[in-house]
Amino acid sequence: MPPRRVAHRVGSTIHPDGVRWLEAIDDQLHARVARLGLVEPREGASTVTVANLLDRFIASASVKPSTLAAYKQTTNSLLHHLNGDTPLASITPAHADDWRKAIADSGLAPATVAKRVHVAKTIFRCAVRWGLIPVSPFAELRAGSQSNPDRAHYVARETIEAVLAACPDDEWRAIVGLVRFAGLRCPSEVRELRWGDVNWDRLRLTVRSAKTAGHEGHAVRVVPIAPELRPILQDLFDRAEVGVEAVVPRLREPGMNLRTTFTKIIARAGETAWPRLFHNMRASCATDWTERFPAHVVAGWLGHSPLIAAQHYLQTRDAHFDMATGMGEATTNPATQARPHDHTASTPKTKKPDSQAVLVAGGIGCDSVKTGSMGVTGLEPVTSAV
Repeated sequence: MPPRRVAHRVGSTIHPDGVRWLEAIDDQLHARVARLGLVEPREGASTVTVANLLDRFIASASVKPSTLAAYKQTTNSLLHHLNGDTPLASITPAHADDWRKAIADSGLAPATVAKRVHVAKTIFRCAVRWGLIPVSPFAELRAGSQSNPDRAHYVARETIEAVLAACPDDEWRAIVGLVRFAGLRCPSEVRELRWGDVNWDRLRLTVRSAKTAGHEGHAVRVVPIAPELRPILQDLFDRAEVGVEAVVPRLREPGMNLRTTFTKIIARAGETAWPRLFHNMRASCATDWTERFPAHVVAGWLGHSPLIAAQHYLQTRDAHFDMATGMGEATTNPATQARPHDHTASTPKTKKPDSQAVLVAGGIGCDSVKTGSMGVTGLEPVTSAV
């Protein structure tokens, strides 16, 4: 529609200089003015559609395959609800509200709805940054929490002991131990672990995280080797084939179905499979650590911020209520109770320097104290790499 007809429709007059300017500018700039609603698009001008935006977003996403799959779940939902041929400039906040209500009413968990809303907001923020629309119709859309407390489950040490006993080999024991006692993400971080990452002298693991590699300073972190994990790794190391660098070679095999096999192992142990098998073991490790160490230390070991830990990992246990009420014998922190441990059996065969001592309770190597005494907060930081 020519500028004069637009002016007539809104009951105003366009200055002749404005008319001449609009007629002289190129199609790309004219389309940007049209997206602001000031003029009608030129005849024959290309119109950016919802499908154009979604295709461009997926093509530009530099993420791992699992994240890309999650993105496509959101783009498919937007494509179905908004119609791919719809001009992008015509999408309003009302369309965004209708879409959110539709996915919420479809039976998806609130955490899943929140995740998809978060991705949709990111997509339309990209549209603004790319100059496709002036403002995002999804900007004020409420996402909600991505955590799902209904699926949280604390995996007790007694349960893990039974599961470890039911594991068919050392590699499976290492998988379980690394997730439950070192807080590694599975399979990504366990798969990338190499024997060169195991520091037997200082009892530490160097962990490489593909999930957080895009965040500055979070591609690598260092975690302690707990007393429960140390003999598991030692047994696996003693039986490892010469020249094999991967700690758990099985995870590099194509088509490895961890969940199915792990569910069978849990059943063999006489236990009931819990929700989110590996995530809740990692969360249980985070809960134990938080009861013993400062929040910023635990966050460094887990590879994220204290806020993320509080939202997605830390759990309230029955033992916490018992501690608070003084019921029974649970009047002390259950995570700090001494456990029977065969220190001789767990000693690695690599000789440690005479100048080092091992803090067995925390599984952390530290320098010997020559004189004086060390206070309760006297441990040197171990997360300088994260």
